[in-house]
Amino acid sequence: MSFKQRLQRLNERYGTLFILLLMVVITTLLYPGFLSSTNLTNVVRQISIIAIIAFGSTFVIISGGIDLSPGSIVGLTSVVVASLAHPGMYPVIVPILAGMIVGSLAGLVNGMLIAKTKIPPFIATLGMMIAARGAALIYSDGRPIGNFTKTFEFIGGGDFFGIPVPILILVGLLILSHILLNNTIFGLYTYAIGSNEQAAMISGINVNKHKVLIYMYAGLMASIAAIVLTSRISSGQPIAGVGFEMDAIAAAVIGGTSLSGGIGTIPGTVIGALIMGILNNAMDLLGVSAYWQQVFKGAIIVGAVILDQKRKIASNSSSNK
Repeated sequence: MSFKQRLQRLNERYGTLFILLLMVVITTLLYPGFLSSTNLTNVVRQISIIAIIAFGSTFVIISGGIDLSPGSIVGLTSVVVASLAHPGMYPVIVPILAGMIVGSLAGLVNGMLIAKTKIPPFIATLGMMIAARGAALIYSDGRPIGNFTKTFEFIGGGDFFGIPVPILILVGLLILSHILLNNTIFGLYTYAIGSNEQAAMISGINVNKHKVLIYMYAGLMASIAAIVLTSRISSGQPIAGVGFEMDAIAAAVIGGTSLSGGIGTIPGTVIGALIMGILNNAMDLLGVSAYWQQVFKGAIIVGAVILDQKRKIASNSSSNK
């Protein structure tokens, strides 16, 4: 293996990690307080919502699909959960389970539309994005819902042995998603479908059934993120989650998940989410205008897609040699 090939291999495996470390070094030099434990904890707490959604998006993208609905699922789940979390109504498990059911059902509809009608995932999930947002506005009459129990507020705002609960939830779902993707038939089939759907069918995989399960898992992740967010801001917002789907896709792609399918990892997605979180945090600390932050975020998403295409071309050329 030549030196150039070794560098290419290192870039494919650890490129995003190098970028993350470089961002940490540069931000620390520009703002020494960046590495304080308080600030780093805030960064991880802030990226927890997007990272949880991105776990589901990673499965979808690896399978060769796309999901534009998580942001709206967050909004719908948020108001449903909020309406059930008032003091004196139900035990905290009720709004949690209700929210997870809402997200899973939305994912089920996405999966059924894609598997049964054969319409492109972009169109199916775009329809869900619009419908779920409308349902959230109808359910809440367009108004935020507040007044939660202390137990429910603990989910998004509490600490456990000094560690914020959202971070613990993030770590737990990271481990679960990583195991599902790398150590189960579910993950094996996800990679197989994304790599070559026709070959997966011929090998005996029930592709339609598995696609439904993948989108249900993505909906479930979006609903859990919604529960954490609703608890954290102490309000169920029908407009919550606007744009979250783009952030989640960006986190997955920056972390090495290929938009062409068949390639991606959960740890890579976490690194992608951290890159975006550190960038946002650094711009806040340095006083960069919120308007410019949107411009930079858009540029990063486009750049991530360009890098994905270059990785694909490089991979194809090396395999043909």
